[in-house]
Amino acid sequence: MMRQQQSSKRGQMILYMLLLAIVVACMVALSMCDKPVEAPGERPSGGDTLDIAIEYSPVTYYTYDDTLGGYNYDLLRMIADSVGCHVKFHPVVTLEKALAGLDEGRYDVLVAQFPMTARDTSRFAFTEPIYIDQQVLVQRRGSQAIHSQLDLAGDTVWVVKGSPMIGRIASLSREIGDTIYVHVDELYGPEQLIMMVSAGEIRYAVVNRSIARAMAARLPNIDRSVAISLSQFQSWMVAKNRQGLCDSLNRWHNQVKLDTAAYLGLQRRYFGGTFPTLAR
Repeated sequence: MMRQQQSSKRGQMILYMLLLAIVVACMVALSMCDKPVEAPGERPSGGDTLDIAIEYSPVTYYTYDDTLGGYNYDLLRMIADSVGCHVKFHPVVTLEKALAGLDEGRYDVLVAQFPMTARDTSRFAFTEPIYIDQQVLVQRRGSQAIHSQLDLAGDTVWVVKGSPMIGRIASLSREIGDTIYVHVDELYGPEQLIMMVSAGEIRYAVVNRSIARAMAARLPNIDRSVAISLSQFQSWMVAKNRQGLCDSLNRWHNQVKLDTAAYLGLQRRYFGGTFPTLAR
């Protein structure tokens, strides 16, 4: 029986590592797709085409076989079809590069798991909230799992570079009166950090609840029960000087909401239910 259990555990670990290898391969492919956009001297599409940088994640944007999906991706497609605008998607993995592309004018819109904070509203313009999310701790299930933010004192958590979660953890350290160390990862996105936790390569990661929930369906050995923040608005971002575009996105989003059946159906598909109409 013991040998069977050990064999089962080895089989699970091999599966997790294979999944991680597949994701890394996807990241490489996506980065190759990004290169033409990020090449020196490359200009935006121009005209009536919106260049949209969209984060690769199960909630925002994903590929499966020949299928493209994700809540934000599908919602933007609905908006484009409704108002007759042209959109060009640029999948991104590293949040920091996407933020730089927005600053430099290579992207018109950035769609990522980036909670709206007072600090960041001074740098970017945010649309009205698209949905509400929360930052959670991802860890492996088992006897070593922690059950409180206080238990993070003296430990290290991993976050994506450029994420406002870094500031939230610094605030949490002050709140508990002890240091929580942060490893800022420059290569991976939140999905990859979750898989690294699942495979036992790292102990803790802080990501958005929605992506942790989506990944838990594939990785049942992860725990996402410890909240790191209160609920936060998730919005799309544009450059600070593009307030007119921000207003248009808000207007188009409200127009799509009028098709109640399709709009609520999209929410049920990705979140398992619906959430109330949000307004700032």
